[in-house]
Amino acid sequence: MAIYDQYKEKDGKPKGQEAENLAEKNQPQALGRQSIHFKQPVYLIESASVVGTKEGKGPLGDLFDVVLTDDLNGCENWEDAESTLQRDAIYTTLQKADFRSENVRYLFAGDLLGQSIASTFGIMTFEIPLFGLYGACSTCGLSLSLASMTIAGGFADYVMCVTSSHFASAEKEFRYPLEYGNQRPLSASWTVTGSAAFLLSNKKKEGARAVITGITSGKIVDYGLKDSMNMGACMAPAAADVIYRHMRDFSTKPEEYDRIITGDLGLVGQTALLDLLRKKGIDISGRHMDCGIEIFDDKTQDTHAGGSGCGCAAAVLSAYILRKLEEGTWKKVLFVPTGALLSKVSFNEGKTVPGIAHAVVIEGV
Repeated sequence: MAIYDQYKEKDGKPKGQEAENLAEKNQPQALGRQSIHFKQPVYLIESASVVGTKEGKGPLGDLFDVVLTDDLNGCENWEDAESTLQRDAIYTTLQKADFRSENVRYLFAGDLLGQSIASTFGIMTFEIPLFGLYGACSTCGLSLSLASMTIAGGFADYVMCVTSSHFASAEKEFRYPLEYGNQRPLSASWTVTGSAAFLLSNKKKEGARAVITGITSGKIVDYGLKDSMNMGACMAPAAADVIYRHMRDFSTKPEEYDRIITGDLGLVGQTALLDLLRKKGIDISGRHMDCGIEIFDDKTQDTHAGGSGCGCAAAVLSAYILRKLEEGTWKKVLFVPTGALLSKVSFNEGKTVPGIAHAVVIEGV
C-alpha cells in the first residue's frame, strides 16, 4: 500500500489537499549523504533463527528457535546444508507469524558463497520475487536497509529478509578444506553456522517485535590490510566510518542508544573500532556490543577472536537483540553488521581486504 493510499476515503477517492499534506509529511527523509529517517516506522513483524551445534552450546544457545543436531542437517555436502538453514529460517518465521509465503511481495537474500548459491538453492521453492544481495557479513544490515526503503516507499506491504553462513562451507570457500587441519591464529574468527529471517511490513500488527526508524548506508573503506585471518581489523574502519556518519547525519550522540552493536568485529576488531572512533571524538566504549563476541564463550569454545559470517549478526539480532527490545530492557539500538569484501580470487591475487558496514536504527514498538 503506497503512503498516499492510506489517506483515501473507503470508496478510493482522495481527501484532497489534506491527504497530500499528510502523505508528504510521512515520506521518508534523506539526511546527509548516507542516511534516511523513516517518519512512518517499518515494523519488524516476526523473525526466526537457526544455528549449528557449536552455536547451540554457546551463551545464547537457549534463545535460538532451531538448533541443529547435525551440522550437515541431513545433506550430502556443506553447501546444501547451508541452504537448508535459510529454508528453515524462512519457514519458521512464516509459521511463527501465521503468514503465507505468497503474501510476501519481495525477498532480499544473500550469503558468502560464490554466486550466492546457498540462497539460490535454499529459497527457490518459496517462489517469492527475489533480490539477491552480497554484502559479505554485513548482508543482514544491507537486506534490512533495502527492505525498509522498499516498504517506506510504498512498493510493498510485506517483505522478507534472510541470510546465512556455515563454518564448513566458508572454510572451504575462503581458506582451507577442514581436512587440512591448519592452525588458526588468535586473530582469526570462527564462521557462525546459522541463519535468520525477518518479516517486515508497513502494517502494525499485534506482537510486532520492533520497528526500524532509520538507516545509514556504508561506504567501502580500505586501510590496505591483507590478512584474511584478521578480518576484525579489516572491517573496523568501515564500522567506525558508518557510525561516525550516522551520528553526524542524525545529529545524535552515543548516549541516545542503549547499545551500539557491530556484527562480527570480534575482540581484535572491537579494540580497533573504539580507538578509531575516539580519534573522531566519539566514545562508545560504555555501550558497544559485538555479536561475534556474544555468540561464543571465548574461554570454553576455542573460537579465538569470536564469531563471524552472515549468520552471526542475523542470528544474534533475531534471538537476543529483538528480545531485549521486546522486554523493554533496551529502547533503542544501532545495529551495524560488518563485512569484509574479499574473495578467494582477490586474495590469491594479493589484493587488500576492504570493509563495509550498514547501520540500522531499531527501536521497541
